[in-house]
Amino acid sequence: MAKTKTSKIQIKLVKSLIGCSEAQRKVAKALGFTKKDQTVEHDNSPVIMGMVNKISHLLEVSEG
Repeated sequence: MAKTKTSKIQIKLVKSLIGCSEAQRKVAKALGFTKKDQTVEHDNSPVIMGMVNKISHLLEVSEG
């Protein structure tokens, strides 16, 4: 199988996790967030995008 270059996305946690469900907190932790206004970078894959969709109301996503 040939390797293809995957695009990167930058994800920023713009809202606090206070008041969120435990499942949403676990998704945020799995994405690598530990505090508000933190930015992480991931490959643009279906797994990551599914996680982003679960907590999209807390995030800001940009291509990068």
